[in-house]
Amino acid sequence: QWYFKITDYAQRLLDDLSGIDWPEQIKLMQTNWIGRSEGAEVDFGLQGRDDTLTVFTTRPDTLFGATYMVLAPEHPLVDELTTDEQRAAVKAYQDQARRQSEIERLSTEKEKTGVFTGAYAVNPVNDAPVPIWISDYVLMGYGTGAIMAVPAHDERDFQFATRFGIPIVEVIAPESGPQGQLTEAYTGDGVMTNSGRFDGMQAPGEAFDAIVEWLGERGAARKKVNYKLRDWLISRQRYWGAPIPMVHCEKCGVVPVPKEQLPVLLPDLEDFHPTDDGRSPLARAEDWVRTSCPSCGGPARRETDTMDTFACSSWYHFRYASPHDETAAFDREKAEYWLPVDLYVGGAEHAVMHLLYARFFCKVAQDAGYISFGEPYYRLRNQGMIQAEDGQKMSKSKGNVVTPDSVVERYGADALRVYELFIAPFEQSVAWSDRGVQGTYRFLGRFWNLVGEVVEAQGSGVAADEAEAERGRHVLRTLHKTIRKLTRDLEGFRFNTAVSALMELQNEVLDVWAGARGSLTLAQWREVVETMTLLLCPMAPHVAAEAWEVLGRGEDVLDASWPVWDEELAADEVVTVVVQVNGKLRERLQVPVDAEKDDVVAQARAAENAARFLEGKQVVKEIYVPGKLVNFVVR
Repeated sequence: QWYFKITDYAQRLLDDLSGIDWPEQIKLMQTNWIGRSEGAEVDFGLQGRDDTLTVFTTRPDTLFGATYMVLAPEHPLVDELTTDEQRAAVKAYQDQARRQSEIERLSTEKEKTGVFTGAYAVNPVNDAPVPIWISDYVLMGYGTGAIMAVPAHDERDFQFATRFGIPIVEVIAPESGPQGQLTEAYTGDGVMTNSGRFDGMQAPGEAFDAIVEWLGERGAARKKVNYKLRDWLISRQRYWGAPIPMVHCEKCGVVPVPKEQLPVLLPDLEDFHPTDDGRSPLARAEDWVRTSCPSCGGPARRETDTMDTFACSSWYHFRYASPHDETAAFDREKAEYWLPVDLYVGGAEHAVMHLLYARFFCKVAQDAGYISFGEPYYRLRNQGMIQAEDGQKMSKSKGNVVTPDSVVERYGADALRVYELFIAPFEQSVAWSDRGVQGTYRFLGRFWNLVGEVVEAQGSGVAADEAEAERGRHVLRTLHKTIRKLTRDLEGFRFNTAVSALMELQNEVLDVWAGARGSLTLAQWREVVETMTLLLCPMAPHVAAEAWEVLGRGEDVLDASWPVWDEELAADEVVTVVVQVNGKLRERLQVPVDAEKDDVVAQARAAENAARFLEGKQVVKEIYVPGKLVNFVVR
């Protein structure tokens, strides 16, 4: 079996999460998967032996309550420690545990099982004998594969001790005092009890450090950081995967394939089905398997396991930088130019596999000097899924799949694009609706008609009166506010609100075009429609390209500059001012952005809700924050 030693990078994988723009949910999932825990390694003596048994614990303050120990069934000391009287029972239990998956062994629903080995350890805090059991709820891959069991303060240990009649000693008491006969494990913080010189100390707190320091002076304990993360098992007994570049030589042992002979390529196979004996299908390719040892030149055989396919997806982005390079996996200069990836869109289901492995590969490549950066994807966003109309996941087996081709054929690609952007926030899954795409189809149709009408219009508009002229000015203000909003929304992946703002702009433009066309000159109307075309382009590029051509613009719309908003036109005309009385919210006012202080304070005093709380009171102070707040301090 072959592994990648990802555990060497556990702390860096944790630390560097703070420097990447990823969803907090994904960061939390990786943090929990890596599973850093701070505790101590404690050495228990073994009765009748000179050596010790080391356990990792996050709660050394509970050592006085350790009434038994548990080893993983596959722990190397089990066979040595088991007494002759218990050997048959232990062997049977080991065979049983071997047939279970890790998930089955860790199930909280499963009844706790185990077998006593007949051996005893010695508790280093009080020299009490501690019976040693084996149980499948302890795994060899975490910590040392051995635990000290404190049934009074751990739910699993409590269940186990209750079933097998093992003593339960309370050593952490709540602030209310010891509980005496326990009916369940107490897992909270508290005060040390039944713990000798440490009684009365806060636990874990000061007791943690005090006990580790005390045992450390005797060489029996030391602080330790542990991780749940395991090394990455990459061996796969299948054809489709990267060959593991190792050869087996009877004289030299396992020898890596030299760099100049890389990459090792898969041979062509007619039959790549699994073998009957569990070996990889590559074992059938004798001509490929037989090779010479890179070290001594003698006969050797290639490794026939292939790598987990996550190994390939962990670095494919590097290959994109120089896909035709025949001399190396990737060209460093080009990789430094193009990478790291600025934006990666992918599902949350990859959080603790692909995305973690890709980060690991990047750090290894950095350490090896192949690249200068240590993170592969600077920005990550998780997309939602389009579900069937009833909210179920689309699948061929359920017959509820809506194919894009059928929608495009009926409504066009742009109507589909705009609908998918508009239907919900980017990261949210949402049910498909035919009515929704019909709506975006009509939206684009109205835009297209507007473009045609503006192009066909003759002469210049002249405002009939001041009221009509104001409507034209309002269109321009809305246009520039929309430019600002779309610019920020598109950068922030708020596509649904960007489309919504564009729809609101179009509604106002159509309304004024139909009822007050003279409020703007024809040149201004063309500017409005051209700007709308540019704003629409990222969401509906085909319609925008056609409109751009109809408007008589020579260059491709994709080559045109993105519009820039005018700060003066985009400024808010009114702002919301909060009115407080003695710091408590009483009213909200809409006032002109350039309103004078005296006018705002007067409106605040007259506001119905605020006036009730001012009546009969003396205002001793007025606090005014322009455009934000009026607070009356009264008595």
